[in-house]
Amino acid sequence: MLNTLIRLSVKSLQNRRLTVILSVLTISFSVALLLTVERVRTEARSSFSQTISGTDLIVGAPSGDIQLLLYSVFHLGNASNNISWRQVERLKQAPEVDWLIPLALGDSHRGYRVVGTESGYFSHYQYGRKQSLNFADGKMFSDDHLYEAVIGAEVAQTLGYQTGQEIIIAHGLGKNSFQEHGDKPFRIVGILERTGTPVDRSVLVSLQSLEAVHVGWGAPSVMDIRQRLKQNSLKAANKTLKAEDLTPKAVTAILVGVKKKTQIFRLQRKLNNQKSEPVQAVIPGVALQQIWQLVSVAENALLIVAGFVVISGLIGLMSVILTGLNERRREIAILRSIGAGPVQVMFLLVAEAVLLTIAGVVFGTGIFYLLQIVMAPLVYDHWGIWIQVSALSLTELKLLSLISLCGLLVGIWPGVRAYRISLNDGLSVRL
Repeated sequence: MLNTLIRLSVKSLQNRRLTVILSVLTISFSVALLLTVERVRTEARSSFSQTISGTDLIVGAPSGDIQLLLYSVFHLGNASNNISWRQVERLKQAPEVDWLIPLALGDSHRGYRVVGTESGYFSHYQYGRKQSLNFADGKMFSDDHLYEAVIGAEVAQTLGYQTGQEIIIAHGLGKNSFQEHGDKPFRIVGILERTGTPVDRSVLVSLQSLEAVHVGWGAPSVMDIRQRLKQNSLKAANKTLKAEDLTPKAVTAILVGVKKKTQIFRLQRKLNNQKSEPVQAVIPGVALQQIWQLVSVAENALLIVAGFVVISGLIGLMSVILTGLNERRREIAILRSIGAGPVQVMFLLVAEAVLLTIAGVVFGTGIFYLLQIVMAPLVYDHWGIWIQVSALSLTELKLLSLISLCGLLVGIWPGVRAYRISLNDGLSVRL
């Protein structure tokens, strides 16, 4: 009897294959959307939290944890104030400090941030799972040569730059600036590999070069030394700038690594409480969590929207089954006439809903992986988020299980309706 019921059910699905296929496709695309949103959400959070790793403290002028992290690491916004070079020297002498990287911000190149720093930036700055910066072409700038620049992957790709080209930086952060340092061009000596972090959108130069750019800026005699500065040699530049000290007077922020992790909080407390010069020290991981809490509302809202799309697909499936019940009255009556009980008829309708839902889940998962394979490189190139093609996570498996369970619930109402259809009602002729 059970085999007979199953064969009849399959025949019934075949007779209604168009509506069945459309129902399965609706569920498939909604499942693919839900999985995609969940995967992008997870990978975006991972990429966001791994923007900087291996750095124990970020030191800057007092402004708030989030603001300090945003302008120093993500290059968003501006610092409320700078910190003196004396603070950098004092911090170098601190017994807890293993290394530090000073950062000077404030200039730009065609909308991309120019970051003044030291060559140690390339060995100490880490991202992701403590991954170091690598060069796709060229080398790092030298602290012994002026006007050398290293650019991020996005800068090189968007602007079509290659090593050996000259670029001009501008004062301020606008894409179109009328305050360019055109008399002192920088030569690109290196291009970094893509990292998926704000480093991709950065132009890295030495602190001495950034200081030299502003020596005599705007004076009439600046144009007279233009040709000699193009040699990009510290020796040649010193002939002109020999009376100038290229040690910066102030920096925007400092990235700090401590010798022992147990010293992080002690050093942070010492810096936040010092009286000589007010500074603020924040732990990057803590500040990142604070930022993510702010944007989690939009993240959850997107996930809820995707969930409602799935619910709409399931409701559509239930509507298709309910609509078809009136046409299947005679079919149900025949099943009852050959010995099928009302519970078996009800079970048949519920099983049909579950079967179609599972089919939608399977096809939707396939669409999800296809989208990953096709779209992952594009998403990485445009937004720096690498969507890893991997097995379904526990959360994703729970979502699929919940959708399958909802398919069971969707089939209950049509099953109850079928249960109530009597044999006489199914065989009667309606005028």
